[in-house]
Amino acid sequence: MGLRFAVDTGGTFTDLMVATTDGVLSMHKASTTPADPVAGVIDSLRLAAQAAGEDLGLYLGRGELLVHGTTHAINAIVTGSTARTAFLTTQGHPDTLVFREGGRIEPFNFTIPYTEPYVPRALTFEVPERVTVSGAVRTPLNEAAVVAILERLKAVNIEAVGVAFLWSVVNPAHELAVGALIEKHLPGIPYTLSHRINPSIREYRRASSTCIDASLKPVMGAYMRGLERRLREAGFRGRVLVVTSQGGVMDASHVADAPVHLINSGPSMAPVAAKAYGADDAAETLIVGDTGGTTFDISLVRRGRIPRSRETWLGQPFRSHMTGMPSVDVKSIGAGGGSIAWVDAGGLLHVGPKSAGAVPGPVCYGRGGTQPTLTDAAVALGFIDAEFFLGGKMALDKAGALDAIRRHVAAPLGKSLEEAADAIVSLATEHMVQAIMDITVNQGIDPTQATFVAGGGAAGLNCVAIARRLGCRRVLVTEAGAALAASGALISDLTAQQQAVFHTRSEAFDSAGVNKVLASLKAACEAFAAGPGAGAQAVEIDWSTEARYTDQAWEIDVPLRIPSFEHPEQVEALVEDFHQMHQDIFAISDPNAAIETVSWNAEVRCRLGSGVPGRLAKDARSPKLAPRPVHFLGRGWIEAEVWRLEAIAEGQELSGPAIVESDFTSIVIDPGARAWRDSAGNLVINVQS
Repeated sequence: MGLRFAVDTGGTFTDLMVATTDGVLSMHKASTTPADPVAGVIDSLRLAAQAAGEDLGLYLGRGELLVHGTTHAINAIVTGSTARTAFLTTQGHPDTLVFREGGRIEPFNFTIPYTEPYVPRALTFEVPERVTVSGAVRTPLNEAAVVAILERLKAVNIEAVGVAFLWSVVNPAHELAVGALIEKHLPGIPYTLSHRINPSIREYRRASSTCIDASLKPVMGAYMRGLERRLREAGFRGRVLVVTSQGGVMDASHVADAPVHLINSGPSMAPVAAKAYGADDAAETLIVGDTGGTTFDISLVRRGRIPRSRETWLGQPFRSHMTGMPSVDVKSIGAGGGSIAWVDAGGLLHVGPKSAGAVPGPVCYGRGGTQPTLTDAAVALGFIDAEFFLGGKMALDKAGALDAIRRHVAAPLGKSLEEAADAIVSLATEHMVQAIMDITVNQGIDPTQATFVAGGGAAGLNCVAIARRLGCRRVLVTEAGAALAASGALISDLTAQQQAVFHTRSEAFDSAGVNKVLASLKAACEAFAAGPGAGAQAVEIDWSTEARYTDQAWEIDVPLRIPSFEHPEQVEALVEDFHQMHQDIFAISDPNAAIETVSWNAEVRCRLGSGVPGRLAKDARSPKLAPRPVHFLGRGWIEAEVWRLEAIAEGQELSGPAIVESDFTSIVIDPGARAWRDSAGNLVINVQS
């Protein structure tokens, strides 16, 4: 029987989901190995083979495809281990990466240093050339000057080159010529041309994505080659795919040529899984919280669509660098099971953002950690059974966790052990709630009308508390929620983005010009479907345009109902859709105003599998375990029922206080909450008492 694998490498655990051809799932977790992430991938596969009672080589030999979500790209940027990159730009515009878009979080706080450009000014080179907005050549490309620049790059040991010229999205001739010169004079040096990687307007965003992509090519090329080689050596012969920031997958060999798509690789899959598992939920909006050991990632599903944004920063807005690429809108904060709790000199408690990670991990792991974490607090309160962690495969050091909380939190605060542990969980919950507020209330979304989808190994510790604080009535914990991102990767589509710039206004809509652009995008999508997507069970193309009110500064993404414009009524429908989208995002619109389009987009999605979430194998064990005392905030120690998630029957109801355990997570059902298993295997929790 064939197998499909999905691996998500997190900061603490590497999650693996395995699906058989008939849709039966199994879940496995291995510790992440930061120094060698591929080793963690192999370890998770070895655990799966052992669980199946098979030799690793024979087990992997049955594999048809493996989907990998990785943080390797973002880690390379954060740690400064990207390639030494040069930036070639139009003469007279050397400060594009320096000026960026001019914003500041605190305009008058001059104690914060100005962010250094992604590529140093010393490695930025001006090329004599100029193309106008119409695509006409004002200044021909000086190839002799380019050759001289390339000789200088050779002398300073440049490892990658990013090329972004003005209006190359309209006429790319000069960028193409420079690319040919790089291949001739700097053979083997990877380069990125802006009109290929990000054919959109906004000079800073296009230049930034170009340079980020170029700087990642040597690093990610080596990583992808190493991943495929070691998988082959272990016995895998199937197709290796990698999760992209857009919520789809690409072949590992292809994504190595465009690694900027991997910046938010792992987190983009959680809303994909939430959308699939929560398809029958009555709520219009799903708030997706993916709580791992290191971070808490928040995303949304609205009216069946996963919102995306081009304003993806590699850190704080305006104080870091923007990718400029469309990606699933994910907000991440340093709050997870491994978040360290500490008391500052003023006697204030903090939880995170520093994390114990996989090495050394929380104190209770017994691997050398000394600082108490959220996981240690959960053990102290009885949320986690120290004898049943990872299904009993890993015994926890409860005494060590209690001692660390007592020494580092309880004693400095003058509180009891239970009060200190409660405070740790409560503060972590508040951090998560505020992060959710940023992505919901600040965008005009009412959390009280949404369902909270909790995923990740640490999600169950406070999912009910988060929902109550937000005012949500319902929490959904998917059957495979402990590995939410990996389960999303397992059902994700092979995707490709196509984009073209074409400006027109609604009052004088150029249907012929727009249709010509859309036809070219459709041809590119069909070529992809016939190439990498060959053999797909289904192929779909999603159409959209970036539009704005006339002379407005910024665009918004508006889905298209049709792939071409044949009648005036279709243009009117586009304008109406724009007004509605603007109202949804900004809570304001101008129905009588005209709009203008800037660019047109097509995303082709090739379904490699069924696209339907699988189910974990049925558990024949008793659904109820021995009750145990659990400490609830404001209620003290209460004898709580304990249930086994995989064995709870469909429709079975249970009431808090209770703990629902699986081999990979522990879900706290607070007093007053009620829960049951639905037909998809989800645990549905009504949080209101």
